[in-house]
Amino acid sequence: MLDLAACPELLTPSETGAADAFAIRAGAPGLALMERAGLAVAREAARMARTRGRVVVLCGPGGNGGDGFVAARYLLKWGYPTEVYLLGERACLRADAAEMAARWGGAIEPAQSFAPEGAALVIDALYGAGLARDVDGLAADCVARINAYARQGGRVLAVDVPSGLDGATGAVRGVAVEASATLTFFRFKPGHLLSSGGGRPGRLVLADIGIPEAALEAISPQAFANQPKLWRGATPQLGAASHKYARGAALILSGEAHRTGAARLAARAALRVGAGLVTLASPLDAVAVNSAQETAVMVAPFAGPAGFAELLADARRNAILLGPGAGVGEATRSLVAAALTSPGDRSVVLDADALTSFAGEAAALAGLIAAHRRPTVITPHEGEFARLFKGRPDIIAAPGKLAQARAAARALGAVVILKGADTVVAAPDGRASIGCDLPPSLATAGSGDTLAGFVCGLLAQGMAPFAAASAAVWLHGACARLAGPGLIAEDLADLAPCVFASREYLAHA
Repeated sequence: MLDLAACPELLTPSETGAADAFAIRAGAPGLALMERAGLAVAREAARMARTRGRVVVLCGPGGNGGDGFVAARYLLKWGYPTEVYLLGERACLRADAAEMAARWGGAIEPAQSFAPEGAALVIDALYGAGLARDVDGLAADCVARINAYARQGGRVLAVDVPSGLDGATGAVRGVAVEASATLTFFRFKPGHLLSSGGGRPGRLVLADIGIPEAALEAISPQAFANQPKLWRGATPQLGAASHKYARGAALILSGEAHRTGAARLAARAALRVGAGLVTLASPLDAVAVNSAQETAVMVAPFAGPAGFAELLADARRNAILLGPGAGVGEATRSLVAAALTSPGDRSVVLDADALTSFAGEAAALAGLIAAHRRPTVITPHEGEFARLFKGRPDIIAAPGKLAQARAAARALGAVVILKGADTVVAAPDGRASIGCDLPPSLATAGSGDTLAGFVCGLLAQGMAPFAAASAAVWLHGACARLAGPGLIAEDLADLAPCVFASREYLAHA
């Protein structure tokens, strides 16, 4: 079996079909692919079944059902009492699925009599990732029976995707199976990772069924699981001649005296992630509190847009972060405009209040970004995203989180980090990464400020925006996994050195 770390490419249902077709053209018959897929399902089912008790397989009328017939044949051969139920008429099965039903050789019961109660395991082979409509009628009733069984502690193995889960968007099409585990083939799909759609694929398992790796070159996938293999080669490397300015200088805007904590969290994160020098651009009334709290982070006083422009005049400050605790309004808008249009070669990160200050005016922000083509990353949570793109149904109503983030990135000409349990990073050119294994403990005050600081610190070291944003999201999650229960935002940045020394990270060096 394979995993996300080794195989980060994500394929849409249509791209998966293209991979299957590539394999067939390369000499692997469709029946052979289905046989290997069904065998992989049977092996996983045997691992999941608590005993050699009854296994119930629910097959659909397409290729997913064909995989189910193969799995049933192997399980029966291995001594598992196995029952097969079919949605639709057997006479309507076509091509490979019809052949595998014939090879099964046993009884095929109608879906109307599908009864999972008391089974050791249920295999959901009803619908695959290519489902193009909502699940209804008898199929929906069967899904409800599976879910009732699962909620009573039953184990469910879904083939390809849980029936009813959209493989491209992660959306639930009417109803969807709540799986204990999902086994898919060659590569995972975006829908497996997009938990915001409401689906429950459970533990993810990836099987190799003989599709050549060369298929990826032909498909050129644009979506990836956010794993170190995706960006590790672009991370900054220290050399003997490195000095603090060679490692980049980040400038982070502080809020007023009563709103300084968010910027300090971001500044510490930028320093911990490797920026050589980090400075807090501090309003005059906040200089004392910032100076009292910081040691390695420098504090630079400024007054108004003109004073901020003077700080930007130092060309060594090559990465700027605005937003955490900055306050919402025209004053923050003017500082954002200064950062995006000032002379020099620098990257800009916009978070929190910097985004809300442009609520409903995404076009104005896009114009500022385009003015000097400044590499820009924005880091909204869903509420900030909705406010920024108010009045843009082409973005807000795009089909699913991945499509929304991509549409926003194209509209702004910026990399978008759309945060959440399934954080999506999208670039204007269509590339996207989807976060996985991001702990719910990250939902704590100041967590997003730390993430923005990680992005800023990586940009300061010369990392490209998409790679920097993806790496920061992964690092953010890895720090939280290391911290465990009781995490507060102050913990995250200080755990970064431990993550950099971890086997999980160094395996991709």
